[in-house]
Amino acid sequence: MKILVNGGLNLSELDGWWAEAYEPAVGWALGDGREHGDDPAWDAAEADALYGLLEREIVPAFYNRDAHGVPRAWIARMRASMSRLTPLFSANRVVRQYTDTYYAPAAAGYRARAADKAALGAQLVSWKRHLAERWGDARFGELRATTQDSQHHVTVEVRLGRLDPAAVRVELYANAADGVEPERHALTRGRKLDAPGEGYVYEASIPAARAAGDYTARLIPSHPGAAVPLDAHQILWQR
Repeated sequence: MKILVNGGLNLSELDGWWAEAYEPAVGWALGDGREHGDDPAWDAAEADALYGLLEREIVPAFYNRDAHGVPRAWIARMRASMSRLTPLFSANRVVRQYTDTYYAPAAAGYRARAADKAALGAQLVSWKRHLAERWGDARFGELRATTQDSQHHVTVEVRLGRLDPAAVRVELYANAADGVEPERHALTRGRKLDAPGEGYVYEASIPAARAAGDYTARLIPSHPGAAVPLDAHQILWQR
């Protein structure tokens, strides 16, 4: 990445930062972004691709010059690389992002937990102890999903035992797939179950953009002053 501020151009595998940064206007790429292990056939194919790029694109871009000796195509890529990538892949951006996303919120969180003689801190200690002692009581019951009017309506029974329902959250989770980001949808606690053991029916209606089978219910800790899963890492999946 240090090459950016010096006007250099990158030719690299689609790995690490280059997988995120690459586009044809700012440099060149090899491979398909996937792992191929020690496959000699793939090594040979990439070697051919490398020499082909050098012969057909990179060397001509550098040596084809106008009447003033200026390599116009090369300079166009230099300018695109510096203007588009330097602001994103630099120490300035990293420090600013870490400060805004992590350091400043962490400092604010510490002040909140320490205020009023650490009242919130004491609440969180009690909450974590409660989870540790009673998490094993939780069980999922029956899950039902129906689809109507472009909506999935999902209900799931959750037996909490001695767990405080205010100390947990039930949600639907779907993995990333085909370029779609992972999804999380909170379920609302409804009627109390009549079956033995403390429990409730949780429900939610979500857009039916994906199949209902893509979603799995899960139980996770919940507290307005906590950072989950940093403060409490328990998780229970509906099977």
